This record gives sequence, structure tokens and C-alpha cells, in this order.
Amino acid sequence: MKKTAVFLSICILHITSCKEKVAIKEVPLTSNLNILEYSQIIDLTHDFSDETIYWVTAKEFHLDTVAHGNTDKGFFYAANNFTTAEHGGTHIDAPIHFAKQGQTVDKIPIENLIGQAIKIDISKKALNNPEYLVSIDDFKNWEASENMQIPEGCIILLETGFSRYYPNKLKYLGTEMRGPEAIKDLHFPGLDPEAASWLIKNRKINAIGLDTPSIDYGQSTDFKSHVILLGENIPAFENLTNLEMLPTKDFAIIALPMKIKGGSGGPLRIVALVKR
Repeated sequence: MKKTAVFLSICILHITSCKEKVAIKEVPLTSNLNILEYSQIIDLTHDFSDETIYWVTAKEFHLDTVAHGNTDKGFFYAANNFTTAEHGGTHIDAPIHFAKQGQTVDKIPIENLIGQAIKIDISKKALNNPEYLVSIDDFKNWEASENMQIPEGCIILLETGFSRYYPNKLKYLGTEMRGPEAIKDLHFPGLDPEAASWLIKNRKINAIGLDTPSIDYGQSTDFKSHVILLGENIPAFENLTNLEMLPTKDFAIIALPMKIKGGSGGPLRIVALVKR
């Protein structure tokens, strides 16, 4: 995919009215993000279509055409309906997905979804081993190679390389079958629960994401990494793409999910902002 540099400029229009008052929440960006420092936008989101990959037991994406064509009034009009599960394609796992008292998707603080990020590339290990678990050593090796500690309040992205297989279900998921009987045949890398615990105890992060269907590896049956991270109100981004286009640090993430009230997750539009 060709990289496209987009030069950013921001225009803010402030409208006031004597009749209407609008509540505006100031969002403190703990990572001190300055959007004007960045010049390139990289889309980390897969399209939603009939090819979108969903968990084998989840309702897949379906688009119904309501209208598409010229009207009797002489203008063109197009509209669709769509149905989908919360968890499929590029999406967010809200903490409540695996934590009873966790935040629903509409309650996740915006400042946890926008900010400085790092990428840990373990693709050389994971592409040769679909059962690969991202380890504590992978995090420590990143810190040693970058001569710095994982920054406080950052977003971590894990590059396994598996997005190159999307939307081939057999290569990406490990199976083309659907339904509960297909779960035993899932094969893809994920995060070792010991590494998830290490992050919670030793580093302070705002979110984590990766380019596979789940933060837990395909053969997991207890989803411990989900339980550990989401239990601490750390949301997860799954089914990302284009991570190979990112540097290992000095970039920012904007990850904005569909704001579903009470949702356990939802479709996510996520982009990276990269410096020139």
C-alpha cells in the first residue's frame, strides 16, 4: 500500500447563541499530544464489507441497499442499512467485555484513545508460529533497543504480521468454519497473560492493540489477557492493519469507536499520525 503524506491544518469555528448552551468537555491529553507536529496519516482500519472477518460465533457484517439511483425529483440518492456484531473487523474491546464493573464503550475516556504510541514488531517470530505469545522479554527487548522505558500513558501496538493474510479466513483465523465447533481450530498469535500482568504491574498504559482477531491467542480458552487488561479498564484494539508502515515510536494514535451506549465494543476507525 502506498504511503500518502497528508499535511494537517486545523480550523475551529466557535458559534455561540443566546438561546442555546452547549456543554463542552475539555479533554486532557496526558501524552501532551500536539497534532501540528505530525504530517502523515496512516489508516490502520480494515474496510467493513461481506469480507470482514468476525469471531466464528459472531454475526457477520451485512449491508442492505435501501436506495441507490436518481429520484423522481431529479437528484441522486443513496442510503443503506447495516447489521453487525460489536466484535468484528477492526474494533474495540471495551473493558466491560471481560470485566463486570468495566467501562462500557461510551464511558471509555477519550484521552485513553488518543495519544502517543509505540509499536513492538514481533512479526519475525509470529509469522513462523501462529501460537506465538508476545512475552515480557519482547517488551524488555523493545526498551533495550530504543534505550527508553515504555512511556507512561502510551498506547501499545503489537505487530504480528498477520494482517497480510486478511481477509483469508484460513490463514488469518486458522479455519474457514463458523460456529462453536470452529473455536478449537483457531490459530493466531496473541499476548501472553504473564506479559499482560507485567504491563499492569510495571508500566502504565492507556490502551493496547494488535493485528490479529484477539488479544488472546487463538487456542486460548480462558482469555486471561483480556481479563487482566480489561479488568484494569485498558481497552484493546483488534484486527488492525498497516502496522508495518509505522515506526517503533514517535507517532500518535487516534482511535474512535462507534459510541454505543452500554456497548461491550464496537466498530473502530483508528489512524496513526506520523512525523515527517
